Amino acid sequence: MAVPLAVVLLAGGGAWYALRPRSEPVAATPTATLSTTRIERTDLSDARMVPGTLGFGSARVVKGTGEGVLTRLPAAGQKVVRGTWLFKVNDQPVVVFYGGTPLFRAIDKAGLEGSDVREVRSNLNALGYRTWAARRDVADAGLLSAVKRWQKDLGMPAPGALRPGQVVVVTGPGRVDGVTAALGDPAAGPVLAMTTTTKVVSVPMSAAEAGTVRVGTKVTVSLPDGKTAAGSVTAISRTVGEQDNGEAPKVTVVVTPAVAKAVAAFDSAPVRVRFTTVARKNVLAVPVGALVALREGGYALQKPDGSLVAATTGVFARGLVEVSGAGLAAGTTVVTTP
Repeated sequence: MAVPLAVVLLAGGGAWYALRPRSEPVAATPTATLSTTRIERTDLSDARMVPGTLGFGSARVVKGTGEGVLTRLPAAGQKVVRGTWLFKVNDQPVVVFYGGTPLFRAIDKAGLEGSDVREVRSNLNALGYRTWAARRDVADAGLLSAVKRWQKDLGMPAPGALRPGQVVVVTGPGRVDGVTAALGDPAAGPVLAMTTTTKVVSVPMSAAEAGTVRVGTKVTVSLPDGKTAAGSVTAISRTVGEQDNGEAPKVTVVVTPAVAKAVAAFDSAPVRVRFTTVARKNVLAVPVGALVALREGGYALQKPDGSLVAATTGVFARGLVEVSGAGLAAGTTVVTTP
């Protein structure tokens, strides 16, 4: 039985919808004027826009080692590339190597074994100073010879021994985000911060919001110039950060643009990211105004002759609601609010 209501509010798809008041169903008469619609089969989706920041992602600190003072420093934005110097100590270049193990001892004699040896060999091979060895993590005459040739080409003093402080090990290519040290500071300590070269969008979200997002989710990024760029979620932080302004703690969702050129005009900019929160394919749907709230609970659709057909509701999106139930089919005419 339909409930006479002044207004019924339904929550769905991030919006509130008003349902028209209904009285007991009566048979339609030739003089009655009814607004009707047809049940349609369609795709429903809903989305939300969330603010984010386009940039190069989180920066990490790069530290110097060894003795001496800083005599040359890079500029913000400078590329960090294997084989090139990043800064200078006592006017000697500190060269970039890629890897995960900082150089913690001198590589100066055969027989040394460890991940640092393997890392030195890998970098020299990549720079064109080829070495061959049955065991890549053991120093041998071939490796020491390659070290000497490389150091001579760079003009390093006393070539033949690679010492801590002559190279800085980073995880891969990047860019200088900012310099934290000053000329004349001790070499041993924080020197600069670097980021990757890939631009990403950092989106702060509540833990509840982030719980609806998955790595791989496709999104659309709205840029300050009015253009849009396709992207996808590539990371979701596991750490909930505290907010200084009393807001709920946030996690960071990282979005990577699908095409780097699409965001090439900006190094850093506020953006908005469109997340599709609900998506249903090939479902029956009607305008929300076609729903009739029943006294016993649930909803129905009313046909022009006044009869009611029970309807189970699903997704609400764009003023439409997904419906299902016996007797419901695409093309069926039902009564709705004008």
